[in-house]
Amino acid sequence: MKKKVTLKQIAKELDVSIATVSKALRNSKEISEDTREKVKAFAKLYNYRPNNIALSLKNRKTKTIGIIIPEIVHHFFSKVIQGIEEVANKKGYNVIIGLSNESFDKEVINMEMLANGSIDGFILSMSKQTLLKQDYHHFNETISQGMPIVMFDRVVNEINCDKVVVDDLKGAKKAVVKLIENQCKNIAIITTKDYISVGRLRTQGYIEALNEHNIDTQSELILKVDDKLVSEDYIEVLEQELKTLFLENPNIDGVFAVNELYAITVMKVARKLGKRIPEDLQVIGFTDGVLSRHSTPTLTTVCQHGKKIGAVAAELLIEKLENESEYEYFKSVVIETELKERESTK
Repeated sequence: MKKKVTLKQIAKELDVSIATVSKALRNSKEISEDTREKVKAFAKLYNYRPNNIALSLKNRKTKTIGIIIPEIVHHFFSKVIQGIEEVANKKGYNVIIGLSNESFDKEVINMEMLANGSIDGFILSMSKQTLLKQDYHHFNETISQGMPIVMFDRVVNEINCDKVVVDDLKGAKKAVVKLIENQCKNIAIITTKDYISVGRLRTQGYIEALNEHNIDTQSELILKVDDKLVSEDYIEVLEQELKTLFLENPNIDGVFAVNELYAITVMKVARKLGKRIPEDLQVIGFTDGVLSRHSTPTLTTVCQHGKKIGAVAAELLIEKLENESEYEYFKSVVIETELKERESTK
């Protein structure tokens, strides 16, 4: 039996783009007759059969964008969706939203379902389970079959596609430098496990900011929280871990938290222990959501500009869809963060 090949392999063998192969197999007049015949002959020789994802490669466009996000109630993701929808609607596109719930399997199922003729391309942020497994076959297969993807926030170098990210490292450094300038001497960080890229980069920013100001990094002041604690269901467990941190390190006078929930919980636990904010403890979080603006005291935070991220992602995807090129090129756009100072810092 002849080995089954993908569009990407055909394109590589014939030294043409994936888009050219896709169009040739659809008998597009944009491709020369000679190239069309070569592609078809090669596909027949190697028994090429399109899979479910390839079924979306048809002449009629759906004018619909698929969005895959890890969670729906997160302020950041809701702002990204808002930015995507505004740009998409202006350009005559609709959006369909799929939810992975941080599950690798659900992410794969959502992509296969939406790619089966429902959409023209994806905008997505990877699930934590996908990052942990480091299994990206569903992204690479989608791209190899000619369907463009734009990734945002959680991205990896292994996927060749357009990406929109914030400078997590630089944003974290801004926050920690602010605490240092405010005379904090013992700064703790509440972060995630290292396999989550944004948490790892924000932790790196914390360490670099300390080192650049000749402050030694203390391992006991770095609290890496289990993923499941980023949830209201486990808030009491998170509170206990934070309480232990403060009791074992009573000199902590500054905290940088890599997300909003951690930061708000830090302030709650600190106040229960009799600490005044910002007099005794200054706190900065990451992601400028509703909680940050309405907490007591209000939270100083690093704003990611989620709406702008969504808008840029939509522009990149629609540009790919409407200006098909025989040459593969990918853009990585970095959105600058902004430190919004409120009552939790001096």
